[in-house]
Amino acid sequence: MVASVTGSILQISISRGGVPKRAIPEGEVNSLGIVGDSHAHPQFHGGPRQALLLITSEGIDELMAAGFPLFYGALGENITSRGIDRRWMRAGQRYRLGGVLIELTKLRQPCEQLSVYGRGIQQAVYDADPSSPRWALGGFYASVLQGGTIRAGDPIELIEELA
Repeated sequence: MVASVTGSILQISISRGGVPKRAIPEGEVNSLGIVGDSHAHPQFHGGPRQALLLITSEGIDELMAAGFPLFYGALGENITSRGIDRRWMRAGQRYRLGGVLIELTKLRQPCEQLSVYGRGIQQAVYDADPSSPRWALGGFYASVLQGGTIRAGDPIELIEELA
């Protein structure tokens, strides 16, 4: 059994493509993500293995304290969480977000679109070493195992860790 890891959805965000994404109170989630969300560069973003991008609010707060002019949704995340420690996030973990079940698939590698937030943002949000202080600042992509409706305030719970 996995250790108890819980948090909540602080914000749900969508856009017609690119960054930033704007907050919505609830979203219908299917295998390709949140209905109404689009990607500016679908050859790199989206699809079933990158249906959602999850970033912690604590990580965004850390980047803002470092001087980057960010806000929730700025980095293109669909789900801004509160209370989940990004340093423990790993591909293969399964989380329940309200009534939706997701599996983290891969660490997000930042793209050039983030340059609007300042020089060095890509380096500030990414390091592939799990022991790095920058681990998962740019978030994790996730696939949707079970769709449904999510709302701001819904609980997030780690339910399974795959080997």
